[in-house]
Formats: sequence, structure tokens, C-alpha cells
Amino acid sequence: MLHLLQILPAGARVLDLGAGSGSFPVERQDLYLVRLDLERPHRLGTGAYVLADAARMPFPAHSFDLVVSNHSLEHFPELHAALCEVGRVLKPDGALYIAVPDASTFTDRVYRWLGRGGGHVNPFCSAAELAALVTRFTGQPRRSTIVLFSSLSFLNSHNFVSPPPRRIALFAFGNEKFLAILMAILRGCDRRFGTRWSVYGWSFRFGNVRDAEPAEVWINVCVRCGAGHSEAYLRKHATLRRVAGLFASYRCPACGGFNFFSPEFTPPAL
Repeated sequence: MLHLLQILPAGARVLDLGAGSGSFPVERQDLYLVRLDLERPHRLGTGAYVLADAARMPFPAHSFDLVVSNHSLEHFPELHAALCEVGRVLKPDGALYIAVPDASTFTDRVYRWLGRGGGHVNPFCSAAELAALVTRFTGQPRRSTIVLFSSLSFLNSHNFVSPPPRRIALFAFGNEKFLAILMAILRGCDRRFGTRWSVYGWSFRFGNVRDAEPAEVWINVCVRCGAGHSEAYLRKHATLRRVAGLFASYRCPACGGFNFFSPEFTPPAL
């Protein structure tokens, strides 16, 4: 997503769909950013906020150069109508970024079990089928698909804003080091046996993204803030410390959360 934001011309319009308080940060001051959601968030970030239904957006046709749906499609009861609206408000030469969870993964199953559904009304289990659906309703061709890795950050006690459900006890009440150990084990299984225990979902890029740099697959995702970093970035910018002489740990450069470091590996097939 950050690559898409970087290549936009000055004055470009960006729509953050189902944004909450903002689903991504924007450092550029020369972009016009609109955050859309059904409810007013408790905390406002950058950009203008619009309260509206994604299936009935109050914008003229061809209003935006980039539409971002960052973990929001799974929450839309009227998915087809929302995708039609995305196709309507996006410029013909615009770009579309989508990230969603894979409903068949361990992470999403835990999320829905813990939160009694967690608001996920659309279970996506096939990257190819979802991409075809998006292209059908928006008219935008898919350009790339990237596997996203999990961090279980929604279980981290640092992120609780209200008392968690009692089921959280099965995950050491959200203890950060417990989650770091668990994720290291899951990633180790995936690297050794080709399983998908640490996979979260997918990100897609549609439309005019030919000038964007190829997206990287980030295995190391912070168990506190969910920020992903490449192996090369962590080796250069984070201090890797050996634990018991065998395992490397680091503090997330974005939030300071405790994590175990995993060497990168080829992700499982989509």
C-alpha cells in the first residue's frame, strides 16, 4: 500500500474505505485523504471523515485516484453493492488496494471464535475467487497478490481497550512474550513443513499500479502493533539478541513490542 501512496501525483484523492480511525498512516501532505465509515471513531487521525455506507457512497463518479480497503471487505453485509460503488467512485486509471483475512487460517478462526464472529460476515477462502469477484464488480484487473502473515496482535494485552472475553485465558491472558513464542513456533512449522499456521490472509493490487514497486512478503510481523518488516530491514535497524544462545529476539522498530526473529522463507501457495 505504501508504494501506491508514494507514486501518486500531488493533489491525488485517496479513499480509506471502512477506515475506523484510519486504517493506514499517510506522511504526504499533498494528498487529499477521505476516511469513510458507518460510525464516528473515538479517535480521529489525519484526513477528512465521512459517515456513510460503503454500499451507498456520497461521492460523484470517478472521484478517487486510489481506493484502499484495508481489512474492511469482510465486514460489509452488502459486499457486491460495495464493490460496485468502489468501481463507480474510482477513476478509470485509478488503483485499488485490498487486504482481507483468509477465513480458513488459524488466526481468523481464533479471531471469530474469540469475538463470536468478530463482525466478519464475508468468509473469504480463495484468493483467486475473491480477485475475480472484485474485477467483476469494479472493472479493475488484478495486478498482484501477496500472502500476509499473522502476528495475533488482537490477542495482545497491550491492545485491550475493554475487558477481553474469558477465553483469552487460553492465550496466557494476552501475554506478549507468550504470543511471540507462539508465533515463532507457528512460523517454524510453516518453514519446515510447508504448512499455513502463521498465514493471515492476502493483499491485492488492482488497476493502474504498473509503476509501483513489487510488494514484498514480510514474515516478521509484530505481535503488538502488527507492523511487518523485512529480514534485511530488521538486521539493519533492529538489535537482534540471542535467547538461550539459539533464538534471536528483537524490539519492533515501530512500537517497541517484543518479538522473536524468523528468517524469511517462501510462503505457502495461495
